Amino acid sequence: MLNLSLSHTLLLVIITVAVSLLAFSNQNVMNRLIFWPPAMQRGQYDRFITHGFVHADGMHLLFNMITLFFFGSALEKFYRQFFYDMGFVLFYIGGLIAAILPSYFQHKNNPRWASLGASGAVSAVLFAFILFAPWNIIYVFFVPVPAIIFAFLYVGYSIWASKRGGSNINHSAHLWGAAYGIVVTLILDPQRLQAFIARLMQPPF
Repeated sequence: MLNLSLSHTLLLVIITVAVSLLAFSNQNVMNRLIFWPPAMQRGQYDRFITHGFVHADGMHLLFNMITLFFFGSALEKFYRQFFYDMGFVLFYIGGLIAAILPSYFQHKNNPRWASLGASGAVSAVLFAFILFAPWNIIYVFFVPVPAIIFAFLYVGYSIWASKRGGSNINHSAHLWGAAYGIVVTLILDPQRLQAFIARLMQPPF
């Protein structure tokens, strides 16, 4: 029988690309969707989600969507068994919210601060993937790196860059998104930790 099941990962990518491209050419759309603390005081809580569908530029969008497509496609089947087939979408949206919350509490009274992009939720997807396949190879700027090694480098760099400051990248969202991806996956599948440790102890070299 023909399987007409729609890829939720691909659907998220298509929607994000379409909304981001629209926002690139329409500043009003960008201003309405971006995460901006004063807007929360006006009751625009939808920005906890909408900020993940707009991006700073084409490279920001491309990097996030390529990462989401490859790693989301690998994980989607696991999450879709929860919440009536909507598990992966809810996991992703939850990642957007969880990743931005700490930054919101830190900057909620700062009208000069804003954030955008899917990086927090994409980090959640990437680190959840690492729980399933810690030694799989990830290509970082075309350089092959084992997933678990990349995880340590990624966390270390994000902590350093967050403390250093001086950029428009919300490194805090990357870290909290990664933590969310790990915690939620282990809540849904408590045996995953034991399986992860077992695989970690069997490197392919």
